[in-house]
Amino acid sequence: MNSTEFPKDARQPAIRVMLLPRDTNAAGTIFGGIIMSYIDLAGAVEAGKHTQHRIVTVAMDGVVFKHPVRVGELVSFYSSTVKVGNTSVRVHIDVEVDRKGEIIHVTKADLTFVSVDNQGNPIPLK
Repeated sequence: MNSTEFPKDARQPAIRVMLLPRDTNAAGTIFGGIIMSYIDLAGAVEAGKHTQHRIVTVAMDGVVFKHPVRVGELVSFYSSTVKVGNTSVRVHIDVEVDRKGEIIHVTKADLTFVSVDNQGNPIPLK
């Protein structure tokens, strides 16, 4: 296998970002709200696989920051679908940093998205 091939069972993140000095809090680490916004984006990528309609976030549960993220680190947001309902999709996001070869689990979250029409009313996913 050459360096551009991935093993068949390799996880691929929904998104991956490098965070910059503008994203830091007063403690000098990445502001939690920035990470939460990327969690929302990664969740939307996953939820969007289940509908062509517009989706909106209605809930984000379980965000507990276990480790800080430092400036310049590459942060990966892994997504998976937990449940598909009639109008909603529940997804799980795992947030990890590769810190000099060591994978650090930063946080996780469960999000619920709802498919909506142009007036913001829930509609079936398909």
